[in-house]
Amino acid sequence: TKKGNRPSFINAAHPDKALPIYQTFVSECNKQISTQTGKFGAMMQVGLVNDGPVTIWLDSRNKE
Repeated sequence: TKKGNRPSFINAAHPDKALPIYQTFVSECNKQISTQTGKFGAMMQVGLVNDGPVTIWLDSRNKE
């Protein structure tokens, strides 16, 4: 993101509009790979376990 590492969801679609888009995305993914989903729009806490000698951060900021 331009101002840091936390994404902004200010311009996100309303859940009534976003849910069908999400469901279509998941359906298309399921055609190629096995996927699992949780509750759409739910508050979640996620964690990361680094298992290896290297962690690579991808920075999307344009550095021109």
